[in-house]
Amino acid sequence: MRMATDWQDYELIDTGGGEKLERWGKVILRRPDPQIIWPLTRETHEWKNADGHYFRSSSGGGQWQFKKDLPERWTIGYGPLKFHIRPTNFKHTGLFPEQAVNWSWMMDRIRNAGRPIRVLNLFAYTGGATVAAASAGAEVCHVDAAKGMVQWAKENAQLSGLDSAPIRYITDDVFKFVQREQRRGRQYEAIIMDPPSYGRGPNGEMWKLEENLYPFLESCRTILSDKPLFVLVNSYTTGLSPTVLRNLLHMAIGRKFGGKLDCGEIGLPITASGLTLPCGIYGRWESED
Repeated sequence: MRMATDWQDYELIDTGGGEKLERWGKVILRRPDPQIIWPLTRETHEWKNADGHYFRSSSGGGQWQFKKDLPERWTIGYGPLKFHIRPTNFKHTGLFPEQAVNWSWMMDRIRNAGRPIRVLNLFAYTGGATVAAASAGAEVCHVDAAKGMVQWAKENAQLSGLDSAPIRYITDDVFKFVQREQRRGRQYEAIIMDPPSYGRGPNGEMWKLEENLYPFLESCRTILSDKPLFVLVNSYTTGLSPTVLRNLLHMAIGRKFGGKLDCGEIGLPITASGLTLPCGIYGRWESED
């Protein structure tokens, strides 16, 4: 497992009873997590007095309850990268801190490439990977179907001092966008994707990971340059094995370009217990040179 251990502004304080207690800057939030099936050892003062607590509803969804007035959003940093944090009505905060382990990896690859790198970030959400890649000197194309998430990504780039960085923001269905890039003859040295288990595009297009991921990877292969640098796939789909992801990347990318594969879990250290919270899987293909 690869661990995101370099945070200063984020901490996974404790876990148990289906919930996690986290510090986002100076704000303490308490949220449910389906992976946490072990009991809570002790509900401390910090648990009881979290600034915000997300409660699930028996009818679906849920809502936040706050102990005090919080700003609508606030900022945290990961090295030179800055991000707006905001508790949303679907329990998320706009950032997945475990992805920092991938940000550091891709920034290192881009900086050491010794050549211009064009990055395509698909299902790009609020732009954590976009900001990381642009900060390392890449030209980035950021694509997400949700207009609000694309705007959030722009704000994160501005926070990180990347207003004038070569970032192109696209609100579109990612499958259709890749097909158009094929017709245009555009190519990229690196592709990042964080596909959902299920999803809908802006015009009702359906996405189902088990059915669509492999053909989508094949489509992405056609827009890789002759000297690709890396392909990174993240997944939070329950039950999907890192070995399955390795097989998909080998068949779709490795058989043409060679290179090497690294697939596994990512996670976060839990301060109170010393345990680890698993937070999905990753698959990395990268060139040998």
